Amino acid sequence: MAKNIAIILAGGKGSRFQSDIPKQFLILAGKTVLEHTLHTFQYNEYIDEIAVISNKDYIHVVEEIVRKNDFTKVTKILNGGKERYESTLVALNAFSEEANLLIHDAVRPLVDDRIIHDVVKALKEYEAVNTVIPATDTMLEVDESRHFIQNIPDRNFLYRSQTPQAFKTHVLKKAYEKALQDPNFTTTDDCGVVKKYLPEIKIKIVEGSNRNIKLTYQEDFWLLEKLLQVKN
Repeated sequence: MAKNIAIILAGGKGSRFQSDIPKQFLILAGKTVLEHTLHTFQYNEYIDEIAVISNKDYIHVVEEIVRKNDFTKVTKILNGGKERYESTLVALNAFSEEANLLIHDAVRPLVDDRIIHDVVKALKEYEAVNTVIPATDTMLEVDESRHFIQNIPDRNFLYRSQTPQAFKTHVLKKAYEKALQDPNFTTTDDCGVVKKYLPEIKIKIVEGSNRNIKLTYQEDFWLLEKLLQVKN
């Protein structure tokens, strides 16, 4: 059977967070954000292996975190790229055999076992999976000037994307092979690459959680601190 490999994207510099330390290394409830995230995948029964994609300047920090916590499932600590998709490509190149890749933001430390289980289960039937939650706010589409409303989509069909996003290795590799041949290639996440370049692939959605927050702004820090304190 193909291995379930968690790819933890920990290469961001956190420019929007306005911190001298990348946010994955900030301390929340007594541990770094990355430690909280790795702990969940380390002790999840369905995860066979973990790879951490880091900024080259912080690889030694990741190595120390893995050693200190005895995160035995972490088999690779890799130097990521400047852009998110470049880090995904680093991970794809590191695993030659067919596998189930669960790509997760290191700064979503409250991912839980139920989400991971549901993603792994969905991958048994589908080749691509995205974790989502329903949009609760009314969403607006604006015109090119960004000053006026152009459209108000039906909220019943809108969801907010989270991670993990998961793929059969061959699917994600094929999508990126096509994407990199496109001179106008741009992306924000891996599901977007699969959707655009392999439109025939159905991307299954699974329910995420309102607690599966991404640490992006200062306000998120305090909320995650409280939630992690309750969890621990």
